[in-house]
Amino acid sequence: MGRFWLYQRLLIALFACSKEMPDTPNSHCVERIPEIKELPAFFVPVFLVFFTSASRTSHLPNQLLLCMYFCHYVQRSLIYPFLIRGGKSTPFASFALAFVFCIYNGYLQTRYLSHYAEYPSGWVTHPAFILGGLLWLFGWLINVHSDHILRNLRQPGETGYKIPRGGLFEFISGANFFGEIMEWAGFALAGNSIHSLAFAIFTMVVLASRAVAHHKWYLSKFEDYPKSRKALVPFVF
Repeated sequence: MGRFWLYQRLLIALFACSKEMPDTPNSHCVERIPEIKELPAFFVPVFLVFFTSASRTSHLPNQLLLCMYFCHYVQRSLIYPFLIRGGKSTPFASFALAFVFCIYNGYLQTRYLSHYAEYPSGWVTHPAFILGGLLWLFGWLINVHSDHILRNLRQPGETGYKIPRGGLFEFISGANFFGEIMEWAGFALAGNSIHSLAFAIFTMVVLASRAVAHHKWYLSKFEDYPKSRKALVPFVF
């Protein structure tokens, strides 16, 4: 219970800080150095899986769930920062809270999967695991594709903001957020644990808030912004 109390405190603090943090939709195009805040979410799990007595990593469900986790953070912490053009500052409090959260969440998710998680025989063929795995895959693809669109809104040398177009951006303002929420919802369904569920709920709450903020910003910034676009969920919200 102590671990989850700390987890809850980190979530509340990070959410409150994200609400105060200046945030513009095209910031994905220019942010670089702040993305090192996600490095602990990769390196802490690497240490747990490869340099401790990770007895559960010999089981297929655990292996596949760890692969989902690592696939996201390899792309997010080791590849994504080097694809971004330029850079901008981020408030230190936001950076520090996110850095600490990535350490703790990375530890919580992978410690459970590598040392403790036990799944019934045939779990990888259970409908919950299959559906969760598919949700994770489609969410990951949406997230990566949406980030690609945001990164390429401006040509080299261009400044200013543009309306993102293509992919799910034709329907929602927060396509990248929608993809990441779908990812971790699928991970939680496949993982069937309180640890993955807590992470999925946190992701949804924080990213839904950011999607709404971005949507309002787009509407105020661009007179020709498509009025049919929703904030986060196509045709709904």
